[in-house]
Amino acid sequence: MALLSDGQVIRDTYRVERLLGRGAFAEVYRVRHRYLGRQAMKVFRRAGMSAEQVRDALSEAMMLSRIGHPNIIRVFEANTVETDGGGYAYFTMEYVAGGTLNNFRLSHGEAFMPIRVAVDVIRQVARGLAVAHQESPPIIHRDITPQNILVGYDRDDLRVRISDFGLARKVSALTLLASSRGTIAFMAPETLLHPHLASVPGDVWALGAVFYLLLTDELPYPRRSVSDPITAAWHTTALVAPSELRYEVDGSLDAIIARALSFSPAARYPSAAELLADLEAWRPASRSRQGEKEPGPAGEISARKNADR
Repeated sequence: MALLSDGQVIRDTYRVERLLGRGAFAEVYRVRHRYLGRQAMKVFRRAGMSAEQVRDALSEAMMLSRIGHPNIIRVFEANTVETDGGGYAYFTMEYVAGGTLNNFRLSHGEAFMPIRVAVDVIRQVARGLAVAHQESPPIIHRDITPQNILVGYDRDDLRVRISDFGLARKVSALTLLASSRGTIAFMAPETLLHPHLASVPGDVWALGAVFYLLLTDELPYPRRSVSDPITAAWHTTALVAPSELRYEVDGSLDAIIARALSFSPAARYPSAAELLADLEAWRPASRSRQGEKEPGPAGEISARKNADR
């Protein structure tokens, strides 16, 4: 049962419009601020958290909000709401009408996401991550997944934003480690058994895994997609190059993904900035070679997922 109900008014400021989604540790609602319009509200499902605890968990996200980077979600306020089931903490952030990257990926149906669209998405995520990684000390996301990347539009162009900076470390580390197949699939090998080893190269791994998924509709190491991090840590099979699953992927993208997904943190890109540099240098092959049409505003598709299988 949802924590909040449609039409509910919170602190005389927000009116709940509808539930957008439910995860392992929180629910997300679309709300309308009485003065500022639509926002998103994330309500933690653990009762008894204080507003101070949430503000502490959001300290990194709020600091990044002040930078105002277009690829990082803005966080506005943290507080608590009383319900029949007790008090729950929440925070509000930008509302992105397009939803999550996972929803955007699935919207392509039986077709692959166009390669240039996938590259554009990862470039934008890397731009946001690079800003965080260049802080002193670096700000690490720790939970880069398709669920924590939001996709909207600025006129006809995609605009991608990263959400939930810092939450994996300060609010939900244990929950995220054990409850979600998706989250474990995007965790760097060194963090499966030792979560305290989360690092900038760990974020790079996660972004590489997301990129692999967008290009191939497969996870890079499928046998690691289990519910137990200890079991997942035993699976160290060789990476199947994306081009083996989709012929349009070129050698340059294979090399970028192989470096991002190296089992050795020292062999990976040192941060998102170096990964971004290689993505910015990449140029698509001719359309006749890739077999794709020029993607339109919503991502026009032509290549079929099963064409080479």
